[in-house]
Amino acid sequence: MNSRVFLGLAAVLLAACSGNSAPAAAQVQDQPAALVPPTSASDFTATQLDQDIAGDWRSQEHKARDVYRHPKATLQFFGIRPDLTVVEITPGGGWYTEILAPLLRDNGHYIAATAKPAVDGEASRDLSGLKAKFAADPAHYGKAQLVEFDPKAPSFGAPGSADMVLTFRNVHNWVDADTAPAMFKAFYTVLRPGGVLGVEDHRAADNASLATVKDSGYLPTNVVVKLATDAGFQLQESSEINANPKDTKDYPKGVWTLPPTLTLGDQDRAKYLAIGESDRMTLRFVKPDASASHH
Repeated sequence: MNSRVFLGLAAVLLAACSGNSAPAAAQVQDQPAALVPPTSASDFTATQLDQDIAGDWRSQEHKARDVYRHPKATLQFFGIRPDLTVVEITPGGGWYTEILAPLLRDNGHYIAATAKPAVDGEASRDLSGLKAKFAADPAHYGKAQLVEFDPKAPSFGAPGSADMVLTFRNVHNWVDADTAPAMFKAFYTVLRPGGVLGVEDHRAADNASLATVKDSGYLPTNVVVKLATDAGFQLQESSEINANPKDTKDYPKGVWTLPPTLTLGDQDRAKYLAIGESDRMTLRFVKPDASASHH
């Protein structure tokens, strides 16, 4: 952990635990265990995540997806902390933005990176929606930052300026557009040495080839791993947090047959709702820290 991040985390914990120690000790005896001030970074992060996931600023439509997307466990797996600088790539309508921006507001920095509207109509809608969301609720989003990038020559900030890059259900789009290698190289550039890249995407069957699933929205895990390692990352760990064994991955309209899109409308709607959202890979990569390994 570099000194800037360590000092920032120390400030977070001091703020969480500050106050007159003698009265606090007396009060703890009468408090439920959940109200005892956190004593570690992980405890503090967990508490903050619980508060932000339950926040009344999150839309009910988004909260309904928690059961499928496991935001707390996913972000903890990636190693989130409230003092980090985090770039979320292509946040869409802001599902994770509603959690990450408030979490990082006071001691970290949240950056939403969207494709330039001139080259992507969907990105234009997403950007307008995020701008409206941020403007309507400055208490939670006032410190969030928006950056635009060219998918063919992406840049997400000064080299080494981010602690974490996160992207959820986007890699399949970049593979289709043949921009994925450039995107992963740009992730590597913006991250500091030791920084984390967290990736979640729709997972193809183990024996599937890219050619057979490319238009389905699903990706073979080894394709995503190769994109990251070719860019210089190391795969640190994979998780089954977002696995869904009910997902048979063989639908008429690909992954969009399932919720929340439900492209077929009322056709077999109950069946697809019973399956739930897609089976997903959840991968944590790290940018190697050459100085640390040498030391």
